[in-house]
Amino acid sequence: MTKDVLQQDDGHVAAPIATPTADPLPRRFADFDTLGAALDYAASGQRGLNFHDARGTLVRAYPFAEMRRDALAMARRLIAAGITPEDRIALVAETGPEFAALFFGVVYAGAWPVPLPLPTSFGGKESYIEQLRVQLSSCDPTMLVYPPELAEMAGAAARGAGVEGIDWVDFAARAAPDVALPQARGSDVAYLQYSSGSTRFPHGVAITHHALLNNLAAHSHGMEVVDSDRCVSWLPWYHDMGLVGCFLSPVANQVSTDYLKTEDFARRPLAWLDLISRNAGTTLSYSPTFGYDICARRISTQIKAADRFDLSRWRVAGNGADMIRPDVMQSFVDAFADAGFKASAFLPSYGLAEATLAVSIMPPGEGIRVELVEETQLSGVAAGQDRPQRFRAIVNCGKPARDMTIEIREEDGTPLPERAIGKVWCTGPSLMVGYFRDEAATAACMAPDSNGRGWLDTGDMGYLSDGYIYIVGRAKDMIIVNGRNHWPQDIEWAVEQLPGFKAGDIAAFAITTPGGEETPAVLVQCRSSDDAERIRLREEIRERVRSVTGMNCVIELIPPRTLPRTSSGKLSRAKARNLYLSGDIKPYDIAA
Repeated sequence: MTKDVLQQDDGHVAAPIATPTADPLPRRFADFDTLGAALDYAASGQRGLNFHDARGTLVRAYPFAEMRRDALAMARRLIAAGITPEDRIALVAETGPEFAALFFGVVYAGAWPVPLPLPTSFGGKESYIEQLRVQLSSCDPTMLVYPPELAEMAGAAARGAGVEGIDWVDFAARAAPDVALPQARGSDVAYLQYSSGSTRFPHGVAITHHALLNNLAAHSHGMEVVDSDRCVSWLPWYHDMGLVGCFLSPVANQVSTDYLKTEDFARRPLAWLDLISRNAGTTLSYSPTFGYDICARRISTQIKAADRFDLSRWRVAGNGADMIRPDVMQSFVDAFADAGFKASAFLPSYGLAEATLAVSIMPPGEGIRVELVEETQLSGVAAGQDRPQRFRAIVNCGKPARDMTIEIREEDGTPLPERAIGKVWCTGPSLMVGYFRDEAATAACMAPDSNGRGWLDTGDMGYLSDGYIYIVGRAKDMIIVNGRNHWPQDIEWAVEQLPGFKAGDIAAFAITTPGGEETPAVLVQCRSSDDAERIRLREEIRERVRSVTGMNCVIELIPPRTLPRTSSGKLSRAKARNLYLSGDIKPYDIAA
């Protein structure tokens, strides 16, 4: 790939020039048959992607035209390597031009790109190798391509899964012979998306070109994108909000976008706001709640935000990927109002990878709107005589995205009226085909209606009011903390590896703290009657869970034969959670 630098007459290298916000190319809002056709069109204009270092300095401008040339060369290299349509190509999703070119190169070759995560700051080398190995075994790829600096870990995972592994510098050095490229159809699968928390039980979500482009058109429609919009993002490209919302959407809707790497944001969160301030055209940027939270906490009380930032042009401050906390949003407004940030810029949304991304989007300008709901209605726990009423603020997550229909249903599938809390189901053209090679998991969450339309059980709980959807929590087992998905089975499995515990002894689920934060709770059946031993076991479990997930969990030791079972003998996490919250499961009283 060519480097975006210019040699000046004095021998110095000129700084790269960012791709423009404005472009004479007529805007098209994802109205293409395939993702490749979307890039073909974007490449006829001047916009593109721009990559910045940890301090927000532009290091690489990457016009869509250049990205297309690189992607076509990658496609020819893949075909020369024997890749055929529907082969899976796993790609470690580092934010940069190499991954961008490879992703579209796989698409042009007719194969399916499978973005996989980067290592995190916790868990260590072996945990990352195992996570990659399991996901590789699930998607059964022909090849894993990764950044050179991850050669040791990614290479080990590839060998463990019996997959060819190669770093992308070496792959880009291969010959790219001129060969005919296959012609994709809208009904073909475009890519597989794994949850960022998929480790022991991964589910590859299969999304077609048609589903993807329908959802990307809904993004631009819901956010009312205009020619003067520009985007900034630090979201990882292995997560659906980062991949679909902040990488593929800018291509299909021709929006110039500026990127910080996720790890750079983690080290210097305010660099995100610096980048928005410096790039005069920036109007769009998304984050989970925790991103706004960390910025509000980092701003010094000794420095006026207005002296450093200019957030007055930030039109859409999107929020999604985890439960939206109105107290955090208010703290962000309080911290940055002096810098021109407007509370009305907040744009809550709701979505999930199984629906490509967006299920609902708040109309721009309406901001954060909340309703107070009595907590016993949210948990399903009957209110006792001696329990005071507690209310929780539930955030309005907007109206169904274009072409999406939402229903609230009873457990048995019976539709519920407005303002009744139940399971959230949705249907529309952007639903997944299913989980890759997992018919049972697909059948468990998707069902046709009498008209033949496919409906998706999102696994979330909510209610509808005046055309808006309010999400109150999760019915399914997924635990989401700081925008990252964690399967409870992974936490339970981690504890099962400790001496003295076995499958069925542990139940992990999410609880909400009085401050509105979601945190994991782990109930562990303990057979020891010695207080000192219980204290030791609790700390050992806490450290084990932290090493695997990076999370601090509430660890409760409970008596044997306490955890509830279904009629078939399986652990019922939902019932365990309700019994714990109602006080019917009583943990041992262990001194700190």
